[in-house]
Amino acid sequence: MNEDNKNPRLMAVEILTKIAKNGAYSNLALNQVLKKDQLSRVDGNLLTIIVYGVLQNLLLLEFWLEPFVKGKKVDDWVKQLLLMSLYQLKFLDKIPDHAVLNEAIKIAKSKGHDGTRKFVTGVLHAILRKGVHDAASIEDESERLSIGYSVPVWIVEELKKQVGYDKTVAILNSLNKAPKQAIRVNESKTSIEDIKTELTREGFKVENSQVAAGSLIVEKGHVSSTHLFEEGKIMLQDESASLVVEAMNLNGDEQVLDACAAPGGKTMQIADYLRTGTVTALDIHKHKVKLIKENAKKCGFEEKVNSIQLDARKLNEHFKPKSFNQILVDAPCSGIGLMRRKPEVRYEKSMQDSLNLHRVQVGILDKVADYVEINGYLTYSTCTILETENTSVIKEFLEMHHEFEQVEIKTRLNLPNTKKSLTIYPDDYESDGFFITRLKRVR
Repeated sequence: MNEDNKNPRLMAVEILTKIAKNGAYSNLALNQVLKKDQLSRVDGNLLTIIVYGVLQNLLLLEFWLEPFVKGKKVDDWVKQLLLMSLYQLKFLDKIPDHAVLNEAIKIAKSKGHDGTRKFVTGVLHAILRKGVHDAASIEDESERLSIGYSVPVWIVEELKKQVGYDKTVAILNSLNKAPKQAIRVNESKTSIEDIKTELTREGFKVENSQVAAGSLIVEKGHVSSTHLFEEGKIMLQDESASLVVEAMNLNGDEQVLDACAAPGGKTMQIADYLRTGTVTALDIHKHKVKLIKENAKKCGFEEKVNSIQLDARKLNEHFKPKSFNQILVDAPCSGIGLMRRKPEVRYEKSMQDSLNLHRVQVGILDKVADYVEINGYLTYSTCTILETENTSVIKEFLEMHHEFEQVEIKTRLNLPNTKKSLTIYPDDYESDGFFITRLKRVR
């Protein structure tokens, strides 16, 4: 690859265009490029900062750019080049303005024609000359928060309705902090103390999680490149996600169903807690079932994990009613709790998507309910913070299924909850947003 193509700013333009046009995931698109093109640490960091920075501040950057490109037809990549340059000018103090301009003009020239170069030069000079509009001057409160924090108006309004103005601002304020690197220790293979010692010896900074008992927070490097990760002794899993299985209170001999299992993080955690029991993991996609099997092999859980390609709504094709002591439905959801980790998720979803998902979620719960034994448990979780997909799903399910009752949620570190469910907002512990509730089949 020639050095010109290794330019981190050019790579950023290409990744951002891919995300905007094809809905690529930022973390996957970035990791792919970082793995393939051996960038220096400095260039790799700059690329990461620019991609996440533009996505986290997209609505604000577009608000600033709009007056300078009004009514002009702008190619996708040119728009991303301008947004990226604007982000550097406004947020990255250590890069001088002239360096930002020179790099942008160089990219415009190499990717476009002379007209593109002139256009990009003109826009950026005008921005430096005139300055940008202040988002604080927007009169409408929801729109002001939306532009200021780059979160669509519908999410702002839903949150205000659910948790009030102050908590909404606290949530929005927390979204641009870098996500923590959390790992869960596979305690069937090793101990938390041994992993802490080993990672510290390898130069990582390691702390116990304040959220999930089996998790550690790791800084100063990427754990996914360690032998511990390769050997299945640790899994990359957010602290909030680790709480789901923790809250199931497994005793080790159950028959468990993980109804929406891929990529298998929670399946592996269930297997870690099981001694004589087994976990059946379902997914509708063949390649995802393969992924679960690979994870089980890596973690040493082949005996405990049974993976099947099946839609959870068609359990009758494989199982008899009351076949399981516990069922986990980690439901497909809007992912709005992951806005810090996947900033683009906020721009891709609408309220209608959330309402459509609500129907899917109720449908899955309705279909699996009959497969929980009497006195068995059904755990429901999502990585969203919208009530449409959380409390209102449970309310609707319980109205249809009087044989279930909500029971108190307990975590090993005794996190405060509303007794019958646990909602973690992104600002509570700077982890992902999550919802967990547990239902007991009483008759």
